[in-house]
Amino acid sequence: MKRLKTERDSEPDDSLEKSMAQVASALSDPSRVSILCALMDGRAWTATELSAVADIAASTTSGHLSRLLSNGLIICLTQGRHRYYSLAGHHIAGLLENLMGISMHTFKSPVPRTPAYLRYARTCYDHLAGELAVNIYEFMLQDKWLEADGTALTPDGKSHFQNLGAVLNSRPRRKSCCPCLDWSERRFHLGGDAGSALMTLFLQKEWVARTPGYREVNVTDRGRTALRRLFSLD
Repeated sequence: MKRLKTERDSEPDDSLEKSMAQVASALSDPSRVSILCALMDGRAWTATELSAVADIAASTTSGHLSRLLSNGLIICLTQGRHRYYSLAGHHIAGLLENLMGISMHTFKSPVPRTPAYLRYARTCYDHLAGELAVNIYEFMLQDKWLEADGTALTPDGKSHFQNLGAVLNSRPRRKSCCPCLDWSERRFHLGGDAGSALMTLFLQKEWVARTPGYREVNVTDRGRTALRRLFSLD
């Protein structure tokens, strides 16, 4: 599988202001936003699958994908005759999560319109988000798994991760641990390499199950028992 180059790869001299405006413009179309939100599940999708999600014609989808590619928001991977699209990285997922939070902001008390099943548990690229993830993060802070600002695991936290079997990358290419603002809960959940390691563990142990094609995550009976024991969750 090889990655296709984007226009951004070959145009390093664009000014910061121009680049920011181009990215903002790429995000200004509802169909392109639908495509990006679908890719928030962390997996690679075909153009046909994305056209169905965005409810647009295949020819229109091609143009939207080209626009997103040229602005570095997604990448295209080729495998044989097939092409798969995914977000360009966790930083793009973070951008989208923050944009969702800003878009829902109101000066009145917000009334959540996000479906209950998504508010409870969903994927945020490669880590867990929603009410469940926020509660786990709060437990980790209170139980001193995390430093007070959430930017690093404490020695006890690293020990807990090791005992759980959550494998941390010794040389992560991104932040090893960070608070990620949850757009539906308006509080933080665990992001970075630690958040990814925890999500991987939950999937491997079948404590949670992903819904194919969606960001929704379901907690299994085994998972409810384990999460209650480990994180004092009701």
